Amino acid sequence: MQQIVGILIVLGSVFGGFFLMGGAFHQIWQPIELIVIAGSGLGALVIGNPGHVLKELGTQIKKIMKKKYDSEFQRQLLLLMYELLQLAAGGLKALDAHVEAPKDSPLFQRYPRVLEEPKLLAFIVDNFRLMAMGKINAHELEGVLDQELEAIHTEQEQPAKSLNKIGEAMPGFGILAAVLGIVITMNTVSEGATSGEIAEHVGAAMVGTFIGIFLCYGLIDPLCNMLKQLVNSEAANKETVKVVLVTHVAGKPPLLAIDAGRRLVQLNIKPSFAQLERWINDLEGRDSEPSDNSGRGGRGAKAA
Repeated sequence: MQQIVGILIVLGSVFGGFFLMGGAFHQIWQPIELIVIAGSGLGALVIGNPGHVLKELGTQIKKIMKKKYDSEFQRQLLLLMYELLQLAAGGLKALDAHVEAPKDSPLFQRYPRVLEEPKLLAFIVDNFRLMAMGKINAHELEGVLDQELEAIHTEQEQPAKSLNKIGEAMPGFGILAAVLGIVITMNTVSEGATSGEIAEHVGAAMVGTFIGIFLCYGLIDPLCNMLKQLVNSEAANKETVKVVLVTHVAGKPPLLAIDAGRRLVQLNIKPSFAQLERWINDLEGRDSEPSDNSGRGGRGAKAA
């Protein structure tokens, strides 16, 4: 919704100002030039990128139109990790049935928002498999996860980089369309066009430059910024999982491991420790009222 409001503000400001200055709609409605500019940009995008980058670009554009990664998502992610760590306390082999087929697992099915994120889900189950395969210390695990996260982030930020390059080229494509319009105008001169007709053709040609600049700074550049923020949000989720796993392997109790991951959640949706503890108390069916100190005392003793 916010994106739609922003688009309406841009369109209203640009075209509203044009009409207030006495402009007419037919003066800037040049569909052929729009086809030349947008088609050239799309073609350049297809030429310069492999299929998987284009597919990821489409996926990311769909995601930014939806409300993602709110406090409910973080609740589900943290509680899923807590339950997995609780099971792992009895031996990582107890997780086999869940990590081998997470979509069929009753445990994972309790957290549908996480199941909707295939890359995050794969990151979680793959690294629980890694921990179950053999002895690995916290330092080694952290090194492996850092390298994996860097590779994932590099691949996921490529669509925004590619689209940004096309955005930067849009004014050039606009000039291209304008030049083609001038060529047509010169032909009308040789055919004996009047000065009024020539001025109309020149004005239509200049619309190409306007369209290129408008697409670059009014639409594509903000879209690239949104894609970068989406990639950073997804990276933050994986960083949360990484810290939870590393803290767990270091021998800390589940509550401390989950709290370590909580600290990496983005500030606008970051739960407090008290809120996290209430979530866990609700999960375990315990009384989360402040007057009930038995459950918290037990956790504090374990954490200590």
